[in-house]
Amino acid sequence: MTTGNDTTTGPVLHVAGEDAELTERIDRELTAFNNAATGAGDEAGLSVRVTDDGGELIAGLTGWTWGGRAGINTVWVRADRRRDGWGGRLLRAAEEEARNRGRTEISVSSFSFQAPGFYRRHGYTDTGIRDGIPGGHVDHHFWKSLVADPAGTVRLVALVELPDVEAGQRYEDAVLALLGRHGGRLERRLRTDDGREEVHVIRFIAPEGLESFLADPERLALRAALGDSAPVTRVLPVHDV
Repeated sequence: MTTGNDTTTGPVLHVAGEDAELTERIDRELTAFNNAATGAGDEAGLSVRVTDDGGELIAGLTGWTWGGRAGINTVWVRADRRRDGWGGRLLRAAEEEARNRGRTEISVSSFSFQAPGFYRRHGYTDTGIRDGIPGGHVDHHFWKSLVADPAGTVRLVALVELPDVEAGQRYEDAVLALLGRHGGRLERRLRTDDGREEVHVIRFIAPEGLESFLADPERLALRAALGDSAPVTRVLPVHDV
């Protein structure tokens, strides 16, 4: 019931700084939404801590596991111990724990002024960058399989010409969706403004995956159905430099 002095208002938008209560609520709501959408309800934190004899922190790593994946949020080594190999030990410990939890891949990001080379040396593959970081820097994104030898990873760029744009795009939609069954992953898909050419950056966890993808009966049937309208593809094996 209202009175003549009551004022009815609508939603209020409030801008502020850090809001721990809001963060906790949104995290809880999104976790519930994600779990319902994916059927994976096993999200958990992951941490590795190194201390000296006096209990002082030497190095640490924080991250998470969820579904089949693991992720690294932060890695830090104290300045006076950064040449003692603790960074690599942190990574190996986190990867081993992720495997013990049944995870099959792990990801991490690193600013260009931090340690992108460090992750590459430990078998992580670049999956993309985000520019606009202060000082002209970029944010590098990395991925690593926890079940395959990183040395066996195959990365390629496919340059695709589409004689029939509409049919060709439908074909590419269908065959790229088959990558996962062969241990493949589409990292980037780019298209020219007229739609007649595409560039795909693709990664396989092993050479056998590429071979089985090329021989996939469903892919071959889709291609045969297009006849002369099938895309013309040039494949270039590539690696990080």
